[in-house]
Amino acid sequence: MVFATATGGPVISAWAAVSPLGLHGADFATGLRSGRRAGKPLDPEEWSVPFDEACLVPDFHIKQILGRKGTRSMDRTTGMAVTAIGRLLTDERLPGVGENTGVALGTSTGSAQSIMDFTRDSLVGERPFFVDPARFPNTVMNCAAGQTAIWHGLKGPNTTIAGGRATGLLTLQYALRLQRAGRATTVLCGAVEEFSSARAWLEWHSRADGDTAAVLGEGAAVWLLEPEGSAREHGRGGLVEVAGLEFGFAADPGGGTGRARMVLADVVRRLLDRTGAEPGRIWAVADSQAPGAEGEAERAALADVLGGHEPLRVSAADSIGDTYAASAAFQIAAVLALAERPDTAPGSLALITSVDRDGVVGAALLRTRPQATT
Repeated sequence: MVFATATGGPVISAWAAVSPLGLHGADFATGLRSGRRAGKPLDPEEWSVPFDEACLVPDFHIKQILGRKGTRSMDRTTGMAVTAIGRLLTDERLPGVGENTGVALGTSTGSAQSIMDFTRDSLVGERPFFVDPARFPNTVMNCAAGQTAIWHGLKGPNTTIAGGRATGLLTLQYALRLQRAGRATTVLCGAVEEFSSARAWLEWHSRADGDTAAVLGEGAAVWLLEPEGSAREHGRGGLVEVAGLEFGFAADPGGGTGRARMVLADVVRRLLDRTGAEPGRIWAVADSQAPGAEGEAERAALADVLGGHEPLRVSAADSIGDTYAASAAFQIAAVLALAERPDTAPGSLALITSVDRDGVVGAALLRTRPQATT
């Protein structure tokens, strides 16, 4: 589906990230510019996982960051989501973001660690309670979105989106639909993914034989989506406008990577055609860098569409690892970090693509905006 953007259409006007490069969006932007890689060896005494390395958010201690009140049973996924939205609201000091603001947050399953821990406690816990009831909310997929809204006093629509590697793009699509339906003028959206023993083992068992996937990472990337008029009214010029989104489905047991390549190429061509953009005008490409066959199909599809044109390659996964459900959100954040730079020309087009092993294929086109001067 494409959302054509006319004057006064949806823009992304602010963003924040809690990532393995640091607890602030500025840390993420600086780390990307420097090419710093955040992967570090894991302590086997602390982590019982089948990997030697991971990209973890540094110094992320929930009680130190958010305080002790209300955080006794908060899990890592929820803590990162609450922190990222808090950074966006506080660090940017966003006027015009009231209690009717919506929240659309992407995830994979919520916290796999919380689900498995709670299930284990129900089997081995002592009578009469077996489990800690305060930890039950962590087992439902929409815990992070709901707790984020409660923590920050946001009473607008609250939605959790789960769509694999394309989750960030699907979340952006849903937020645009909320706006078009008149259910929310401003929407805080993005995605979160945690690193845990549970996720590491699930990833290990789901990999194909011989798959040397990227190092696992974690974090949350969020942004503010609002109409252009609202952004101007509150002194925000808008970093990018959302020119369009397009999705497809490539699940075909007999099709292999060739099927994913064909579907993604078709998705990107439709997106460019409906937005009136030519492949040679693409300034930057942020692909998902999916591991294994999906990544190969994605790179081949982009080569099919772009031909000999070689845009700037925007890479988040090289620095912060495979953040899976948050990967597309971090791809968007990487483009937003570039859009803030004074040497980025207004009107530049950035293409974001995603291919998931379960077949979801997506692409988004963002157009940079002139930056407000003070």
